[in-house]
Amino acid sequence: MIKTDILIIGAGPTGLFAVFEAGLLKLKCHLIDALPQPGGQLSELYPKKPIYDIPGFPEVKAGELVDNLMEQIKSFQPGFTLGEKAQDIEKQDDGSFIVTTDKGTKHHAPIIAIAGGLGSFVPRKPPIKSLEDFEDRGVQYMIKDPEQFRNKSVVIAGGGDSALDWSIYLADIASEVILVHRRNEFRGALESVDRVKELKDMGKIKLITPAEVVDVTGDEHLKSVSIRKNNNPEEDFEIETDYFIPLFGLSPKLGPIADWGLEIEKNAIKVDNTLDYQTNIPGIYAIGDVNTYPGKLKLILCGFHEATLMCQSAFQKIHPDKRYVMKYTTVGGVTGFDGSKKEAPKSVVKAID
Repeated sequence: MIKTDILIIGAGPTGLFAVFEAGLLKLKCHLIDALPQPGGQLSELYPKKPIYDIPGFPEVKAGELVDNLMEQIKSFQPGFTLGEKAQDIEKQDDGSFIVTTDKGTKHHAPIIAIAGGLGSFVPRKPPIKSLEDFEDRGVQYMIKDPEQFRNKSVVIAGGGDSALDWSIYLADIASEVILVHRRNEFRGALESVDRVKELKDMGKIKLITPAEVVDVTGDEHLKSVSIRKNNNPEEDFEIETDYFIPLFGLSPKLGPIADWGLEIEKNAIKVDNTLDYQTNIPGIYAIGDVNTYPGKLKLILCGFHEATLMCQSAFQKIHPDKRYVMKYTTVGGVTGFDGSKKEAPKSVVKAID
């Protein structure tokens, strides 16, 4: 049983920033995410895409923002349950909650903060008849351990950042990387497109466009894929491979959370935005893109604001007998759970006093 003060469901930017705000209040956090790494959509879908509306950053790449958030919360020592989906919730007699994942991991906390972005993500699968027969037997929709592909032949399908980035990364690991895309143009970052073309010229990536994978075959494990060029069945040909990785993005779904008794409106969780972004169930909050209220804007910076107020409310629920006096970090500094300290310069403190 994993015990914590605030159990955050979703390790995207809003969930990660909530760890920082909770840490300032000496509240411990643990995060659950169905993805194999923190960062949510920023890490999984467009890590190299620039973001222009984060305060203080005229431009920051999505992956860099995640790295910065992880560095910011490092001293508050959050726990992570990654690659698992929050499945069941049980309310205890004392008002706390036990949340169990789809893999049976149990978490106990007095406060739940749902920060699942647009919900849990499931991979978009290409319409290939026998695809599911080879799932986890050569067909994969996410890459958790790149070393799995060392000295193996890999076919990647897709034209976005994930397909480009993983093709580049695996070019130095796999014995062969074949990137298949149904168009000649790619949707990913220009620098990634240029790098793929460089690796193609170096013979480290084989690029097949315009084309798509239309069939997979094998026995105990995937043996080959059939590729159709120019949308013409007469141009079908077969390639032997060890792995086929279709990377066509992820579809958002609320998933099991939709059955927790929360008020849902258009696939989002209704919250009270007049105070603390609490749901209709006391002790359960929803912050970030997963929630809805009058005037809601699905922006990362709005999620940061919601996380801040949520943590203030959570503190009062966990410590009803304590009065919290807010101190600006420019005055009080930041003290981590690991004993590290970032103190405000004395000149700043004196000027504010």
